[in-house]
Amino acid sequence: MGLALGWLGQRLAHFLTQTRHVHGTGPATNQDRLLASLQPGDVLLVEGNSRVSTSIKYLTQSTWSHAALFVGTHLAGAGGNPDHCFIEADIVEGVRSVGIDEFAGAHTRICRPVCLTDLDCRRLTAFAIARLGNQYELRNVIDLARDLPPPVPLRFRHRMLALGSGDPTRAICPH
Repeated sequence: MGLALGWLGQRLAHFLTQTRHVHGTGPATNQDRLLASLQPGDVLLVEGNSRVSTSIKYLTQSTWSHAALFVGTHLAGAGGNPDHCFIEADIVEGVRSVGIDEFAGAHTRICRPVCLTDLDCRRLTAFAIARLGNQYELRNVIDLARDLPPPVPLRFRHRMLALGSGDPTRAICPH
């Protein structure tokens, strides 16, 4: 059953992450201004434009469907790609580093932690960087699929609950 769930999760992930044309709630963020404003430890909220993003925004009643941690030059300092400055969890690729271009054309917002010391920020970014390569918990895709339109009939939802909510050590953060 685990192999079948993995296959189903991968198929759903590829389908759900396909980009769609969606009218956003705000204008695209200027990338140069965004980079000039960010500090390591900031969380970038993103209004995504994929099928799963639409579902997340609907289910959470939020503008934002994705989040990425800005690690700035801490990634390059740890031997990572110097052109990448964010860590994110992607349904298909898992925990990965990306550059600012990943959010080109997107409406974004910065969330800055209050009272985060330099030491705490270093620990936070090191923790995220250490998770690079971890796989996305695809069972959570099944959790999301239960609530996608058209809704799964009630008599099948209980059975689907057993399929979802997998390994708590895997990453989740669809966009």
